[in-house]
Amino acid sequence: MAHLFAGVDLGGTNVSVAFADETGRIIAEAKQPTLSHKGPPAVLERIAGLINALAAKSGVRPAALGMGVPGLADLANGVTKFLPNLPTQWREVPVRATLEPKIGCPVYLLNDARAAALGELTFGRGREARTMIFFTLGTGIGGGVVIDRQLRLGPLGAAGEIGHQTILPDGPLCGCGNRGCLETLASGPALTAEGVRLLLSGNAPKLHELCGGEVAQVSPVTMGAAARAGDTHVAAAIRRAAEWLGTGAANLVVALHPDLIVLGGGVAELGELLTGPMRETLARRVGMIPTQDIRIERSALGDKAGLMGGIALARCGGLQPV
Repeated sequence: MAHLFAGVDLGGTNVSVAFADETGRIIAEAKQPTLSHKGPPAVLERIAGLINALAAKSGVRPAALGMGVPGLADLANGVTKFLPNLPTQWREVPVRATLEPKIGCPVYLLNDARAAALGELTFGRGREARTMIFFTLGTGIGGGVVIDRQLRLGPLGAAGEIGHQTILPDGPLCGCGNRGCLETLASGPALTAEGVRLLLSGNAPKLHELCGGEVAQVSPVTMGAAARAGDTHVAAAIRRAAEWLGTGAANLVVALHPDLIVLGGGVAELGELLTGPMRETLARRVGMIPTQDIRIERSALGDKAGLMGGIALARCGGLQPV
């Protein structure tokens, strides 16, 4: 059998693992709760168990493993430096040194948003792109920047934090310490918070109906359904977030002139409710570069973009900060 490569997408809630061939065709996959409260050694032990179980199932051990991690990592040494949303923040965890003896193959790390961008570049919409901007729109906003078909990482592997560009100089406080970051305005929680406000103020009757009046049921998905059903204030809230995303995209367009902008993550499921206003905003805010040929598309890989990025990372033998 041809070489198989393993991808791991480490999240705060779940860890996903897949084996795929060089074309990206998935041969076997599995998902389990991360149980991150048990600490890094226990999580890594569970990941090793998943890899070994898939190897037994497929009859082949992976040639290499690529893992997307939610934060910063020392890519050269395979050590996590700061995963802010996991208990203990995974400071100085020797992931490579821990996993390699347990699974019998090389292990490579990459930030999860950059991994998703790499997956899209290698196996998704980016296969035909020269320069690409990838937005991950979820609990936060992250992404990746591809120039001349190379994922740009910067000296710390942290380049591409496009959700932390300033959109409103005196806007809401962001977790990064800045104010008015794109993430504070157009992420899933930011959009949901506005949906909750509209529901509680009586300005979102369709959303109230869809959620049974329960604020816990408000999400970008239910807001999208309400907007399509005629909730004008909810539609306006989504449009405002889309215009902020368009402004962020415009900043990147004038700097890099990409031929493709890809939207991944759960908020991207809003589809044309996002992409339509983004295109309009791009055309309005970019005057130095023609924008009509810059495509804005949803990820072809959906929620598997990060996992496929791990496969791509394993296939190329890891990436170094550049």
